[in-house]
Amino acid sequence: MNLFLLLLLVVGAGAVLSVQAAINGRLGQTVGVLRSSLLTFVVGTVVTGLLIVFFEPAHAVSLLDVPKWQLGGALFGVVYMMVMVGAVPRVGTAVATVAVILGQLAMGMLIDNFGWLGNPAIELSGSRVLAMACLALALVFMYRSSARQA
Repeated sequence: MNLFLLLLLVVGAGAVLSVQAAINGRLGQTVGVLRSSLLTFVVGTVVTGLLIVFFEPAHAVSLLDVPKWQLGGALFGVVYMMVMVGAVPRVGTAVATVAVILGQLAMGMLIDNFGWLGNPAIELSGSRVLAMACLALALVFMYRSSARQA
């Protein structure tokens, strides 16, 4: 898969996350944050299980054989889901999404800069810091705009 197509796919996945946040935020208001999160993970488990059974090739290492810290990523998904389900109805989908992206960018730059979690080190540059500042400023403007309309 060429890099441009892969980036388009990632942008599409980001768009789907915003739709998911909006839908789950409404569901969370109706049935509660935990029930909404549970539904997401149950459906995700069933769909992923079917994809594994029918499409995943065999691997030499199983989930039980990997370093245990690598299994921690699943816990972060739970935290993300519950926070978004609770936040979207209060601050809106766009503000919540930009806030998530800001957090992702900040942590991603730290992981890149220090080569944490077994990733290659990518030095922090002025353009990366400027991108972070622009996104933080966008979050401030979006939040202020939303707060005035409420």
